[in-house]
Amino acid sequence: MTEHNFLVVEDSPTMRQLITFALKRIPGSKIVEANDGIDALKKLSTQKFDVILTDINMPIMDGLKLVSMVRNDPVHKTIPIIIITTEGAEEDRKRGLSLGANAYIAKPIQTADLLNVVNQILTSKG
Repeated sequence: MTEHNFLVVEDSPTMRQLITFALKRIPGSKIVEANDGIDALKKLSTQKFDVILTDINMPIMDGLKLVSMVRNDPVHKTIPIIIITTEGAEEDRKRGLSLGANAYIAKPIQTADLLNVVNQILTSKG
């Protein structure tokens, strides 16, 4: 069975739990949680991830800054990134995608949507 390592970056524990719970439905998934962009970068430096899911609005370092840092890092720049944004935050979504995010999911998160997006990315990674 293929293992999939996910990095979930979200400052709200409730939201993190929801995302983690949804991802656990994917066979072989391993989930590491980070509570902001700085924490995420620390975890990226010690482990390999297949997909990063990041909220945009977070203290210390937001998701957009995280996306641009990952994309500018030769080691991690190919990791698919899914941004999680509040519904109607069209500007955030556009900025995230222009910085190099692969997809986005709107809050409130629907488990089915989340899994569809993640599975599409895992499939396209081959």
